[in-house]
Amino acid sequence: MARPDSSIKQRSAESGMTGSMDAAPGMGSKDGHAAATDADVVYLHGVLEATVFEADHLHNAIHGRIIKATEKLEQSLGVHSVQHGSLYVDIDVGAARVARTREVEFHPISPTWNQSFRLHCAYPAAAITFTVKSQHLVGASVLGRASVPTASVAAGRPLELWLDLRGGEHRHETHTPRLHVRLRFMDVERDPCWDAGVRLPGFAGITPAFFPERTNCNVTLYQNSHLSDGFDPSVRLAGGRPYRPARLWEDLYVAIRDARHFVYIAGWSVNTAITLVRDATRMVPGAEGVTLGELLKRKADEGVAVLVMPWQDKTSVAFLGNAGVMKTHDEETRAFFHGTNVRCFLCPRDAKAALTLVQSIEISTEFTHHQKTVTLDVATQGSADGRHVVSFIGGIDLCDGRYDDEKHTLFQQLDTTYSHDFMQNNFKHASLRHGGPREPWHDVHCRIEGPAAWDVLANFEHRWKKQAPTRLRGCLLDLSTATFPDPCGSNDGDDTDDSWNVQVFRSVDDASVVGFPTDPAEAAAVGLTSGKDLTIDRSIQIGYVEAIRRARRFIYIENQYFLGGCASWAEDRDSGCLNLVPVEIALKVAAKIRRRERFAVYVVTPMWPEGEPASDSIQAIVRWNRLTVEMMYRVVMEAIDDAGLRGQAHPCDYLNFFCLGNREAPCPGEYVPPVKPEEGTDYWRAQVSRRCPIYVHAKLMIVDDEYVIVGSANLNERSLAGNRDSEIAQGSYQPAHLNGPCGGRARGLVHGFRMSLWHEHLMGNVGEGASLEPESVECVHAVRCAAEALWQAYTRDRVEDLRGHLLPFPISVSEFGEVTDLPADGCFPDTRAPVKGKKSATLPAILTT
Repeated sequence: MARPDSSIKQRSAESGMTGSMDAAPGMGSKDGHAAATDADVVYLHGVLEATVFEADHLHNAIHGRIIKATEKLEQSLGVHSVQHGSLYVDIDVGAARVARTREVEFHPISPTWNQSFRLHCAYPAAAITFTVKSQHLVGASVLGRASVPTASVAAGRPLELWLDLRGGEHRHETHTPRLHVRLRFMDVERDPCWDAGVRLPGFAGITPAFFPERTNCNVTLYQNSHLSDGFDPSVRLAGGRPYRPARLWEDLYVAIRDARHFVYIAGWSVNTAITLVRDATRMVPGAEGVTLGELLKRKADEGVAVLVMPWQDKTSVAFLGNAGVMKTHDEETRAFFHGTNVRCFLCPRDAKAALTLVQSIEISTEFTHHQKTVTLDVATQGSADGRHVVSFIGGIDLCDGRYDDEKHTLFQQLDTTYSHDFMQNNFKHASLRHGGPREPWHDVHCRIEGPAAWDVLANFEHRWKKQAPTRLRGCLLDLSTATFPDPCGSNDGDDTDDSWNVQVFRSVDDASVVGFPTDPAEAAAVGLTSGKDLTIDRSIQIGYVEAIRRARRFIYIENQYFLGGCASWAEDRDSGCLNLVPVEIALKVAAKIRRRERFAVYVVTPMWPEGEPASDSIQAIVRWNRLTVEMMYRVVMEAIDDAGLRGQAHPCDYLNFFCLGNREAPCPGEYVPPVKPEEGTDYWRAQVSRRCPIYVHAKLMIVDDEYVIVGSANLNERSLAGNRDSEIAQGSYQPAHLNGPCGGRARGLVHGFRMSLWHEHLMGNVGEGASLEPESVECVHAVRCAAEALWQAYTRDRVEDLRGHLLPFPISVSEFGEVTDLPADGCFPDTRAPVKGKKSATLPAILTT
């Protein structure tokens, strides 16, 4: 660790510490300063509390007097010709911008912010830099900056300092401007929550938070939109009870069908033409052939308040045939409900009016409303007329391409189940007319009952009140727990051991919702952060970070994307992909290795992001993922060396990446397309080889079989920043099914769900005994061995049914942590697309991270 700078003068904070410090030269890469030397860098991993109080002599005295005299002259003449930008402060930890104060009105001498931040950190940094800026109509000017060496903060002592500001765009000839700040850092391993798991009493979710943890809830976890009637994971829970997987779209259809008062839907896409129930062996009476749009219109005609709020894709315009770049069917949905009793409006991802024109265009065209929620009233079991609120949230959109089960077929049922729902977005010109493979889809969702369901309802109401047209604002019902009392206990109504504690998390800003405090101190008190003129809820990222820090044994992740921790990448550290999830995982693994404790991480992602794999955007995302993975293995390898385990331990003993795929041999009677794909294309090769990646669209993390996060948020900057895509998720656990302090293992529904997912992916290729202890090296090796065997079957010339879906992500990791491509030609199977990705020369990083 670097030694603290000798120019700091301080005394104990408890005794009213004061201090002063000259600006450290050459710190902070954000504004073009020279990088510090490696010897100065400290890895700041923990929580940083930072307060920006005020500036002094921000403009020199002569400049200040001129400004005051000009203002008095303007007042006397009744004119206002001199424009002053508002002032704010950026806070950078090394290359990472971690906070930004609110904007305050221009003051020539002593502007005051008095704003505090609580910041989760996992950054290599030589200094913490404060930059004072003046916002203009276009751009901002730097008035001065100062840095504090990270080593002086990492020691953990509170520092309250007046920092001399240097390097502004104006000369300060009479006085040196200064900034008054306070810093306090707590190292992660001093945090009582570190490595603690979920401990009761005491644990109460993330605090502070806009939505606190709620008790006496119920949660149902769903894998895929459907499961076949024969799916049986054969999992036993505590007390020997069998785990019974639920079926999402069947449950959702019944819930909408039976709603009496309201159905509120928010989605990235809501396609009125899809049918929810398609399995003839499990057909719900009256559901056959009923589309979502018809079902919702029927409920609205019965007097139920049906409100539908899909995201508005701004590219859905006439010259594109209203399809839009993302093909969300938003204009079709609006047209379908026009003139009916369903109240529907397309909700744009608007920016705040105070942002610049460039920022507004960037937000409204590049980012989305990505939440997927359905909230409605259902019958309360054991009550003649009682109704309560239920909310569905997760990754599964109510749109085309999402219907799938554990089989993830490629070529079967194309002319029946998928005849009106064939989707394949990875190959150009793919269609039912040209045949399979269809794009198989794996996803995760959940149903919430109890007080947390009301928080999901509140999120919908906050968004509707903020963005709905004036004529629709009054459509929301006046709902209360007096009318819809929450049921207590479990789904069976009499087993409190199945009760859940649930906390709702969001990524959203006050351009999209009402209800956020405008005062920064009040916002911070409920877990929100304020930056310039924006108030942001970033609780999904915080929920992930704190769950990773609490983890004791293993982490299991399924996610559509896995990018982050760019401040620790080998290159492109200025990409802005700063979310902490990947680097927090790497640092958790490293800490366990140094302690000689077992820990394992399993990450399941798509083989490549949805789209043509050689396209510019997909290659850019693949590259960000590669930089993330390389960074993680570098951190793990350093820990192996520090522990003296080189040659004894392999990085993949602790950290592994997987994807999903399927392969099907020809089957008698299967659909025969009238036209074949063009020979030599990716589509043609996939059809000939009869294989295709399964698209992993889930947004799931399971920690130690006791805690689960499910939602709409991807593990990338778009989903976790809070001011980009809007997202919603929940973190939950069963208080009666936690890991014991002396080695006892959680065997509740979280465990059952993880085992059910593994059964789907591995089809029994890993013994139940090994699966019960995922952190063990035996389990890690068994899973890797099964995945590698499936990869051989997936890639060999001979076509046969794949007996499982879990494949290694197509990289190879050496015993020294070096990452290379698994395929010999460096390309994804059946494509000419490089596995390592390629940097885009045209697309901005903000779009692809």
